[in-house]
Amino acid sequence: MRITLSTLNWRRREMVRWLVTCATEVGVYALDSIMQGWFTLFTPTEATGIVATTVMSNSTIVRLHLDCHQQENLASSARTLALQCAMKDPQNCALSALTLCEKDHIAFETAYQIVLDAAATGMSYTQLFTIARYMEHRSYPMRAYKLATLAMVHLNLSYNQDTHPAINDVLWACALSHSLGKNELAAVIPLVVKSVKCATVLSDILRRCTLTTPGMVSALHSRRNSGKLMSLDKAPLRQLLDATIGAYINTTHSRLTHISPRHYSEFIEFLGKARETFRMARVGHIQFTQFIDNLKQIYKGKKKLMMLVRERFG
Repeated sequence: MRITLSTLNWRRREMVRWLVTCATEVGVYALDSIMQGWFTLFTPTEATGIVATTVMSNSTIVRLHLDCHQQENLASSARTLALQCAMKDPQNCALSALTLCEKDHIAFETAYQIVLDAAATGMSYTQLFTIARYMEHRSYPMRAYKLATLAMVHLNLSYNQDTHPAINDVLWACALSHSLGKNELAAVIPLVVKSVKCATVLSDILRRCTLTTPGMVSALHSRRNSGKLMSLDKAPLRQLLDATIGAYINTTHSRLTHISPRHYSEFIEFLGKARETFRMARVGHIQFTQFIDNLKQIYKGKKKLMMLVRERFG
């Protein structure tokens, strides 16, 4: 294990499991010994994903016939190992550490703090969204919200990334913020506007925010708002509406730069979606008419396409 620690070896995973099995056969002191000196034998991922997880499993406790005191000592060593691994490699070990520390309040708080400290520099939005969803699953919605906002800072969805895998996470984060209340939604919308330039994603978020009253999902938070739907004329939805309309305009011009006849019908459908969003604004129908007139003037060379635009939108 020591020889292959710094060099890749295809048999390592198998041998890590075998070593833990051997230590289990020898007894509790052998398991404690490999956990105390884990850094000389295992990578952080191996130590949390295989060693500590196996030690904390019910099958190990049953096999060793441990009393409550021995169980707690062994679990304490496993949690210490998990926290050390999370410090060393938060990207790959933070979620495992949180899971392993669930039953110990102080250890769990420490693992959460490690995630927060690493969020600014060492973790990707994918990892942060995964941990945020885990926090929601564990019934910590405010912590889930905090991690989701940190994830949004690292995210960048351009105008043409309407099938990006992170879209579901963005929609989930907005739904979570909306369920917590108006203040949380107001704090997350500027992050969305900064990170997401994809018009269809922004319009999806906008519609979802206008369907129900923020905070009403949770009775605990319902007293913090008046039970009214949020206005599109006021912050924070006004900012989101303006950004969505702006994204449709920018995307339209980007698409028209390199458009082929086989994409014409798809483009007309896209303009149809844009019109729905424009109409959500107070004078949106006038804005949309001006936008279409502008397109017909700038792209009059694309006669076939502009004829289709005229047929559909006047």
